[in-house]
Amino acid sequence: MPTASEDGDSTARQVNSQSATGARVSSGPISWTGPLLLTVGRSVLILTAQALVALIFLLQRDPSPWFSAGRWWTVYGTLADAGCLALLWKFTRAEGTNLRDLVGPIRRRHARDLWTGLGILLLIFPLFIVGGMLSNLLVFGRMNASPGPAGAMNHALPLWGIIYSLSVWWIIWTPTEQMTYQGFALPRLCALTGRPWVALVVVGFWWSLQHSFLPFVPDWRIVIWRFVMVVPAVICTMLIYLRTRRLAPFIVAQWPMDIVVAVMSTVS
Repeated sequence: MPTASEDGDSTARQVNSQSATGARVSSGPISWTGPLLLTVGRSVLILTAQALVALIFLLQRDPSPWFSAGRWWTVYGTLADAGCLALLWKFTRAEGTNLRDLVGPIRRRHARDLWTGLGILLLIFPLFIVGGMLSNLLVFGRMNASPGPAGAMNHALPLWGIIYSLSVWWIIWTPTEQMTYQGFALPRLCALTGRPWVALVVVGFWWSLQHSFLPFVPDWRIVIWRFVMVVPAVICTMLIYLRTRRLAPFIVAQWPMDIVVAVMSTVS
């Protein structure tokens, strides 16, 4: 059996396990407010951050302040992360846990979480391709369609914005996103509803919809296109997480994808 020193904090394993989460639901510390607020609230925070940046462009008399703001989503996205982390800290503290507990044990020996994360990446990456073909077919009528400039996320930023996006944004974004949807909302909604499939639908919907706001383009075709594109990978990711209850491999799996997104989004 692996020891705590080999595989991380054993307390974290117990705190976010199915039985421990269910016990806290029964005893009262966990309510519907936290999981539902975080599940929906992350998208709201992303939109709010874009609106704040758009206001700055509006005050500068930019002719298209909303679209100009959207180019900076890998910078202002950290504002949404800060809001999520603050809410996670508040709700985990109220139930007697902490942010570290949301991550769960980290298996460092033989770089097990690194290899597991790379395995997850290899598993879910093809699902993004499948999701992309399905979204193209659904929205544009053919699998090789393109959403055009309105749906593109690649916009050149000033040097400091590129440096920030490539060195800070993804480091914070990935674990915050994983803690919000998987480490916090998903296991608690499973315990609250008593039906994992309900939690999968609720969290999967909002997690997928979040990608429609990166950045938000007021075009229903772009919203649906981005939403459908990630649904298969999101559902697969959550199903694996419910078996492991450990976030470290998923953070490892998502980091390379977010780095690629940062490059594509900031360098045209």
